[in-house]
Amino acid sequence: MKFYKRIETRKINIGGVIIGGGSSIAVQSMTNTNSRDWKATVRQIRQLEEAGCEIVRISLPDIESAYSVSRIKKNVKIPLVADIHFDYTIALEAIKQGVDKLRINPGNIGSKDRIGVLVKEAKKARIPIRIGVNAGSLKKIHNFSDNSSRAKALSDAAIEHVKILEKYNFQDIVVSLKASNIDITVKAYKLFASKRNYPLHLGITEAGSIFSGTIKSAAGLGIMMYEGIGDTVRVSLTANPVEEVKAAYSLLQSMELRNSGIEIISCPTCSRCEIDLIKIVSEIEKKTFAMKNLKRLSKPVKVALMGCIVNGPGEAKDADLGIAGGKNMGILFKNGEIIGKVSPDKWVAKIISMVKDYNS
Repeated sequence: MKFYKRIETRKINIGGVIIGGGSSIAVQSMTNTNSRDWKATVRQIRQLEEAGCEIVRISLPDIESAYSVSRIKKNVKIPLVADIHFDYTIALEAIKQGVDKLRINPGNIGSKDRIGVLVKEAKKARIPIRIGVNAGSLKKIHNFSDNSSRAKALSDAAIEHVKILEKYNFQDIVVSLKASNIDITVKAYKLFASKRNYPLHLGITEAGSIFSGTIKSAAGLGIMMYEGIGDTVRVSLTANPVEEVKAAYSLLQSMELRNSGIEIISCPTCSRCEIDLIKIVSEIEKKTFAMKNLKRLSKPVKVALMGCIVNGPGEAKDADLGIAGGKNMGILFKNGEIIGKVSPDKWVAKIISMVKDYNS
């Protein structure tokens, strides 16, 4: 059971993926390939698909990159979002090429008239638009010294551009209000959510490396998710985008918002641990990663990997499957019952086998 209630937003269709209206939070990522190279971009998107990514964004820096959209779209399965800055004609070409959604930054896309042209074409094509307000490109935010005022500037900018779209009777809108500062980001999202019911794409922009960025993102995104905010999410990392997907699913699972198939709990180890649990857990995580998409599992499974018998049996009994370590052996549990023993060198193979059997 979830420990909080999600804020219900408007239901939006992004290339067949439904967000808002109580739907599960969708996992999103972004390619870092040269989008003009459609083959390289397709290869990376397929890797993201394999990891469980549900919506993917590609940047289109120029009109030549926009011409690649149709080829990319024909060769991938998940919805394609076009990220456009500065030149609205690139967005118009992306629409012609069959993109599933536009992401524009109102701070640099151009005049209201140009946005109006985009809205009309998007409405004809029946594709949503994400208004991506970013602290880094919104000049007004730098006029304020305190976080609350900066957050309000972000929210006000988003509402201002929402109103432009609404003037054209356009409501297939998604909004993001990102900053690299957690406090500003959280306050901006909460403020906007109190005034509009459009779906919100969550993210902490420019979060950092795979280590520091994951921690920073989890801190900020977790606060917003706890408040019931969010319909799509991207964990922005300076890393292979597959790592973003892995981090997003782990966060959603920790918040009890999505079950990615296999949940692994493990102890931090201490001097009582007489096996190389760190290595074992790492190997099992790698081997189960490809299985962590719910589409590949008939039912989710909780696996406990404990280093000793002090906490091990209790935690393992609470899991569907588990092993509690001892000296040169492990006590094997299934659904709370001891079913045998296994030597440390067999832990990985045994757990993988049991997970497969559990879902057979």
